[in-house]
Amino acid sequence: MDRNSIIQDLKPIFRDVLDLEDLNLVAESNATNVDGWDSLAHVNLVVAIEKHYRIKFALGELQGLKKVGEMADLIAKKLAKA
Repeated sequence: MDRNSIIQDLKPIFRDVLDLEDLNLVAESNATNVDGWDSLAHVNLVVAIEKHYRIKFALGELQGLKKVGEMADLIAKKLAKA
């Protein structure tokens, strides 16, 4: 699965967790430019993403992530290993 497919996959998850029906998620999206993406929402996003892809993130992996594109790359890496 490539980065763009994963970002498309993540859109409904982000829209649901952040309650933003018309959120346009792109690789550059991050907590500063997306309404409602605070620390609690971030935890809920991570849990929803782990459930959706049936993967687990290590705490250290998540700390360096700043943008949706980086998260998509990490998901792709984890899916390739599975």
